[in-house]
This record gives sequence, C-alpha cells and structure tokens, in this order.
Amino acid sequence: MLSLHLLLLAILQGISELFPISSLGHSILVPAVLHWSINREAPWFLPYIVVLHLGTAAALFLYFWRDWFTLLGNTWKARGRTSNPHARLFWLLVLGTVPAGIIGLVLEHRIRALFGSFTVAATFLMVNGVILLIGDALKKRSARHELEKMGWWRAFGIGCAQALALIPGISRSGATLVAGVWSGLDYAASARFSFLLATPIIGAAGLLEVPKLFLHHASMPAGLLLSIFAGGILAGIFAWLSIWFLMRYFRRHEVTALRPFGFYCLLAGAVALLIHFL
Repeated sequence: MLSLHLLLLAILQGISELFPISSLGHSILVPAVLHWSINREAPWFLPYIVVLHLGTAAALFLYFWRDWFTLLGNTWKARGRTSNPHARLFWLLVLGTVPAGIIGLVLEHRIRALFGSFTVAATFLMVNGVILLIGDALKKRSARHELEKMGWWRAFGIGCAQALALIPGISRSGATLVAGVWSGLDYAASARFSFLLATPIIGAAGLLEVPKLFLHHASMPAGLLLSIFAGGILAGIFAWLSIWFLMRYFRRHEVTALRPFGFYCLLAGAVALLIHFL
C-alpha cells in the first residue's frame, strides 16, 4: 500500500509542481486528508520529494531543451557580454536563481521544521490563492515588455518571489508568475521565465538531497527505493504534460489566467483546515 501511495503522490507532484497550486503544500495535505500510509517525518521522505522534483526538472529540460541550447550557446559565444539577448536572458536566469539558493541554504533547518505542518501548508495555500488573484488584478494594469529586455532588478525580484515557495503552501510557479506579471511581462513570457528558472534550483536541490536516500536505504521497507525512482519517472511524465498544457493555456487566457487557480487554492486550503479541526 505504501508503494501505491508513493506513486499516486508522484502523479500529484508532477501535476501540481507546475500548476500554480503548490506541490509541496499538496504533498502534505493530500496524504493527510486521505490517510495515506506515508510518514512525512521519515528521514527518506524529503529526499523522495526531491527525487520527484528531479523528474519535474528533467521534464522542464526536455521541453525547453532548444531554449537552453540557444541560451548556453549564445552565452558562450558572447563571452559573458549581455549585448546578445540570449546571453542576457541566461544571466537574468542566473540572477533569479540566487535568492532561493541562498535562503534555502541559510534557513534549511527552519524550513524542514515547517515541512510537516498541516496547518502551515493549508493556511499558506489560502495565502497563495490571494497572491494569484492579486496577480490577475495586476495583469489588467501592467504594460508588456520583452523578456530579454527585462531589467536586472526585476529578475532579482522574481528570484526573491521564487524563494517564497520554500514555505509549504506557496507555489513556486504561482509566485514567479505573479512577480513576472508585476514586472510587466505577459502570462506566456512570465510562464517561460518561471519554467526556465525552475530547472537549476530543482536540480541543485536534487544534488543535495538525493544522496541521503542511499544513506537511509537500510532502514527503508523492502522495495521502497525502486518505488521512489519509479515515482520520479511518473512525476516527470505528468510534469511534461502539465507544461504542454500550461504554455498553451497562458497564451489563450491573457487576462484572467490565474483566477481559477486562485479560487481553487482558497477553497482547498479552507476545506483542509475544516477537515483537520473537525
């Protein structure tokens, strides 16, 4: 039963990581509400979630491989100069990665303390819903700018927004989408920057956490390690499908793209709290 629940969690992760509804929040709330046989405090659980994130990162890289090939190739040719628009976008992504990386390292232990809190996840899922609704309100008044011409401080601001996702319930993609809209991007450009920005930070988390799985391998139930890596593959497949859907969705819903997700987060967080206290 544990292996089945882990695979279901992998599917949930693959969908919710890129939809602006907080994969971390859902990985805490859904197993608790449905009474899945998953111990969130087990030493292998956080590395398992990171394996699922690595599946997501692989899906992001495969979907945007042409973008990364172009960005890296032009950055190499430009030899660090930012006059080339592709090289400039690459350095904007590097700058946007810095805040979450630093905050994640400095506050690692405090973040782990929040990781298993049902109340924190449900409450901040509702906060996430408010953020998404604010994003739609901002979109109606924002001017449009080209992604490659975005200012350095705006890219840094989007990176700071990404760091908010270290709190369970706050969506990384939702926070960066709203920050991108606030900076003057349309939804499609903001989504592209958000998804490109996700790849290095998720990959770095994997390098830190995945080795811990092997350290705890002896204490795991039989066959669990295989289920964990199968979960990573499942998460990657559903993440790729989510990217495919969302990139088209944001192009077609230019004004109210985040509103349905905002209302969903408010409702899901409220229902989770109600179930928890009753």
